[in-house]
Amino acid sequence: MQSERCSEFSSQTTALEVANGHDLSNRTAIVTGGAGGLGTETARALASAGAQVVLAVRDAAAGGRVAQQLRAEWGVAASAEVLDLASFASIRTFAERWGNRPLHLLINNAGVMGGPLAYTADGLEKHIGVNHFGHFLLTTLLVPALERAGPSRVVQLTSGGHRPWPVDFDDMHFRTQAYALFAAYGRSKAANVMFAVGFQKRFGPRGITANAVMPGVIRTELMRDLSTEESTFLFSRVAGLPMKTPQQGAATSVWAAVADELEGVGGLCLEDCAVAKPAQDDSSSGSVAAHVLDPERADRLWSVSERTTGIA
Repeated sequence: MQSERCSEFSSQTTALEVANGHDLSNRTAIVTGGAGGLGTETARALASAGAQVVLAVRDAAAGGRVAQQLRAEWGVAASAEVLDLASFASIRTFAERWGNRPLHLLINNAGVMGGPLAYTADGLEKHIGVNHFGHFLLTTLLVPALERAGPSRVVQLTSGGHRPWPVDFDDMHFRTQAYALFAAYGRSKAANVMFAVGFQKRFGPRGITANAVMPGVIRTELMRDLSTEESTFLFSRVAGLPMKTPQQGAATSVWAAVADELEGVGGLCLEDCAVAKPAQDDSSSGSVAAHVLDPERADRLWSVSERTTGIA
């Protein structure tokens, strides 16, 4: 159940403003998708507070450039390590390389959106394969590192696009039904919130909290694969909503990572540096749908995810 938690911040607050005054000098953070957009701004804010930041990225060169910028700007230890969330083998290799290092913050920021029907290296529809199953496997493999550093936090990016699209347990990978881009993306984002709910139930008592974050409407590289028609449709759905900068979009991720009022608190969906309000219908904005907070559906997704990733 969503609880009433808010902060001094707003939808216009930047990630650096949220991080200001926090001391993360003895903490290590992983940011997936940290080579651009929200990931870079999240990493910058954490680095500004002194955190050691590891960018988990597909493009090692791009990640290396961002890491170099963080070192130059904030004088912190920052590095980039290769991670392809579309490959279970790559995810397992990343976790093995991590080894015994403690991990205080895991920001599951990376994501894909757009393009025709495509499958991951493991045969999963790419949206739910990368956005959910990839992060599920990564996070569960890093649980020992998160426990070692506890109390620790997992921040899972989602989107308001989850509202009309409950996870379809009967055909998660479009084997039988016609492919629909926004359904595929929306269901993957629904799964992201359900993952936070399921993770909190299992690992909250062990000192690891997990919350989902809706960053708001931001034009980032995530939309690079959308056609003109798809882009037009998407922006018609969010017409009238305030457009955020990447710096503003990353603020809630940073709030979820550092806020004192969220210590030991998890299983929530956050937006604009506050707990998101319940949705009144599928199209309402600034709110979270009931179907993603349902603990029974979250448990069902967890079981499917364990089988799919081989964790079970």
